[in-house]
Amino acid sequence: MSGAEGDGADANTNAVDDWRAGLDDVDARLIDDYQSGFPVAERPFRVVADDLGVGEDEALERVERLRERGVFRRFGAVLNPPVIGSSTLAAVSAPEDRFEEVAAVINGYRQVNHNYRRDHEWNQWFVVTAASRETRDRILAEIEEQTGCGVLNLPMLTDYYIDLEFPVWNDDAFARESLDSTDAGATRISENATGDLSGLERALLVEIQDGFPLTATPYRDIADAVGADVDDVLAAVEHLLADGCIKRIGCVVNHIVTGFRNNCMVVWDVPDDRLDELGESVGELPYVTLCYHRPRRREQDWEYNLFTMVHGREAEAVDAKIDELAADYLPFEHERLYSTATLKQTGAQYEELVGE
Repeated sequence: MSGAEGDGADANTNAVDDWRAGLDDVDARLIDDYQSGFPVAERPFRVVADDLGVGEDEALERVERLRERGVFRRFGAVLNPPVIGSSTLAAVSAPEDRFEEVAAVINGYRQVNHNYRRDHEWNQWFVVTAASRETRDRILAEIEEQTGCGVLNLPMLTDYYIDLEFPVWNDDAFARESLDSTDAGATRISENATGDLSGLERALLVEIQDGFPLTATPYRDIADAVGADVDDVLAAVEHLLADGCIKRIGCVVNHIVTGFRNNCMVVWDVPDDRLDELGESVGELPYVTLCYHRPRRREQDWEYNLFTMVHGREAEAVDAKIDELAADYLPFEHERLYSTATLKQTGAQYEELVGE
């Protein structure tokens, strides 16, 4: 999800050419069509193989190869932390001479699943996910104490649009360049969410947080690991999908490898009484990959309440879309926080979901 600012057009074009070398139309379909919707079936690769017109073993081998090449970061479920438990985006202003030291402290927490350097006074931005708000806030307090850096705590309050699934087998300059619109809505997020989970569902989420086994029978292997019947695991996965605890199941694309090396988080000072109106309208723009409401923190000189993200292959294309946002949709004070380094990136992580 992160990329370095300033990659030129030529460099990005070469990256696109290189990552697709030796791949074919079947690989293209795996990459673009199976970022979600992977079958919940005892032998999912058999179902995928039938759709692709290849054998089951070949379908599995292709996913393995694409993961080894770095095109896929992992295979499995993308969890939805705000539904399962409590999650927040946080930031610190790390002194340059202690930047790596501070990053090491932050990244040492398993519950920190993303950490990026951004071009801003608040220069380290990280996500903490936990089974409870109490655990989340304890981690933030420990980070503050260990680093000596004040923590900017910005939990999501409203989700307008969040979807990092988009086609990459193309030469698009920015995400979803060929689409006209996407569907957005206002979903309130509780900081105190704990998820209405059964014992099997809790065990299952902990087991799959790092991904599924890349085998012909991943659900059976997961069932064996949690000591359950495979049919019960399949039913639990379907329920977790329906409840939104699992956002999608598929092959998680590495956007950097596939050429989308530039992303910019833009923070906006939007009138509070227009948040839903503007959040939904902006969330429907296809090039906006993330759009959500987070609190202002005026006591920490943080005036922004609407966050958007734009992903692209070229920094110039990303800036052009943000210019369009500012001119046509959000004519308000804003700041552009480019990601300049990935310090940590994993799926949402939980030590446990009971008694954490």
